Amino acid sequence: MHFAQLSSNPDCSALSQHPLTRGSNVSLTLDMSSLGNVEPFVAVPTPREKIAMEYLQSASRVLTRPQLRDVVATSHLLQSEFMEIPMNFVDPKEIDIPRHGTKNRYKTILPNPLSRVCLRPKNVTDALSTYINANYIRGYSGKEKAFIATQGPMINTVNDFWQMVWQEDSPVIVMITKLKEKNEKCVLYWPEKRGIYGKVEVLVISVHECDSYTIRNLVLKQGSHTQHVKHYWYTSWPDHKTPDSAQPLLQLMLDVEEDRLASEGRGPVVVHCSAGIGRTGCFIATSIGCQQLKEEGVVDALSIVCQLRVDRLTAVNSHAFDSGQ
Repeated sequence: MHFAQLSSNPDCSALSQHPLTRGSNVSLTLDMSSLGNVEPFVAVPTPREKIAMEYLQSASRVLTRPQLRDVVATSHLLQSEFMEIPMNFVDPKEIDIPRHGTKNRYKTILPNPLSRVCLRPKNVTDALSTYINANYIRGYSGKEKAFIATQGPMINTVNDFWQMVWQEDSPVIVMITKLKEKNEKCVLYWPEKRGIYGKVEVLVISVHECDSYTIRNLVLKQGSHTQHVKHYWYTSWPDHKTPDSAQPLLQLMLDVEEDRLASEGRGPVVVHCSAGIGRTGCFIATSIGCQQLKEEGVVDALSIVCQLRVDRLTAVNSHAFDSGQ
């Protein structure tokens, strides 16, 4: 798979780097011709980086339902396998956008430059306006742009978030964090009834309280155009821990999958927690795993997590997904 396909947004091509190769620290050729004559710089991945990427792209362990039950019973083996998966970090230098750090909730959690979502620029010289800490994520059977994994919006990125939802025509938003868990995890980015965020107007049409999550039916407006979006807010999954029961989470996944199928032809499902890697990665990985189990009768959790690590780098930073906790 060529990751240039994931970041082929023409609005960003002159404002950000062009991918060449990637190891655990991405290596890029910088094209800044639109900003002045600069000789391109090529960084060559180290042998260790190449080995890490080869592992992420090839690792596999297909399990039948009985095998899956047996493996779950020996969680220490799963943990050992999980710890062997390379984390695949990003060096800030790989994102050639001045001041992009002002739009990151955590300075060490950065989007993969090769699959990052590019916002349409406000003008041809404003590279920062294209930046959002979000990545396209492949879904079941390698489906391109099935999901978008992103961080919880900050006070200065709320407009960017809604611009992304509008631009990508996303039918569903899944929020898996409270607004505050000791520290701020996410700002309140939707209105009680009506709000305007940049060029996007957001209307809350209805609110439905379920046992473990809240569903908001939203209408987004921009000019004479409208989009319908369903917002799921799941609050029963504490940070750095696992839910007390898997049943509400599985029900949420079923609801989201039903909405996704009903919105065939529209854009990616947007998923976020606080950093956009832990709970977000687990939700997406479990969704893909459930779909694979349904369609094929087997699941390849190792391959799924590795695929996520390629697309969103440090995604799934706990073995809870693998152990079924």
